[in-house]
Amino acid sequence: MQLFKKFILFILIAAHNSSCYAQKDNNRISVAFYNCENFFDTYHNPGKEDEEFTPNGKYHYTQKIYEQKVHNIATVIQNMGGPDGPSIIGLAEVENKTVLNDLVRQPELARRNYKYEWFDGPDPRGINVAMLYNPKYFQVLKSEPLHVDLSATRGKSVTRDVLHIYGILSGDTVHLFINHWPSRRGGSDESEPKRAIAARVNKDAIENIMKKNSNTKVILMGDLNDNPTDISIAGILGAKGEQNGVTATGLYDPWVNIYKSGKGTEEYKHIWNLFDQVIISGGFLLNKNHKLRYESAEIFKPDFIIDHYKGHEGEPHRSFVGTHWINGYSDHFSVILYLIKL
Repeated sequence: MQLFKKFILFILIAAHNSSCYAQKDNNRISVAFYNCENFFDTYHNPGKEDEEFTPNGKYHYTQKIYEQKVHNIATVIQNMGGPDGPSIIGLAEVENKTVLNDLVRQPELARRNYKYEWFDGPDPRGINVAMLYNPKYFQVLKSEPLHVDLSATRGKSVTRDVLHIYGILSGDTVHLFINHWPSRRGGSDESEPKRAIAARVNKDAIENIMKKNSNTKVILMGDLNDNPTDISIAGILGAKGEQNGVTATGLYDPWVNIYKSGKGTEEYKHIWNLFDQVIISGGFLLNKNHKLRYESAEIFKPDFIIDHYKGHEGEPHRSFVGTHWINGYSDHFSVILYLIKL
């Protein structure tokens, strides 16, 4: 009899824990960012420097390779953030509506009914940022590109626009900024002023929003081509790596301590960088409207997107080595931020 009672008690505890975990999963919202690495279609877009990614171009980018690339990116997204996947996914290095339409129609993603926001920007190669969203969880109220003017700097005077989207995420009003800041080509010091300008575009926009409502919730994400401790993020944006002291109008960068621990999303000359980040405003920490609150953040790197070839162990399994297609995914790992709906 005593054994039977213990068995019943065990079942009740297990059921309770299972219910708690299910409730937590139902109340968890994930927001992700992924640099898709040269996500082009196979056609030359007049006026853009995309000839390399055509069947007769440098990369011999055939329809077969393109279809595999779309499938590979869809597979990564399929495995992110639980059964329903991320509610929002910021993307970098996507060329146009063609690749976005093909992506959301893939069998791996079709049941989620992802929609997207995208603008054709001024980047010379024709790559842009975009945002996928699940209309079950997110409603777009407004979207616009924010221009990043580099004319005062040396070298290339144009870069990707910032995609600003205003909408409702699981009942909570949020502003999102999707970024792909200027690269470090030519050296990090020489290119630093360009990323400082991109950071300032975001900072100015956020400050204008906060003037109207200091408790506004903001999510800034992207391939920033800078690490969390660099001046553009820690200085210009003022993003802090510790929650203590972050005000409602301030920014919290959960990737600071992850970066300091030696982890990253991209490797260059065997040094890890954590360029891909999702940064949030203090409203997600203070949560005065009792809706969405920050829970945690992680680098998403399941084994199937990790390189296991000699000399590249642990790196992202990229699409190409040189100009040779190796049926990979991206040269970046993605990142995911988790929010709890209270």
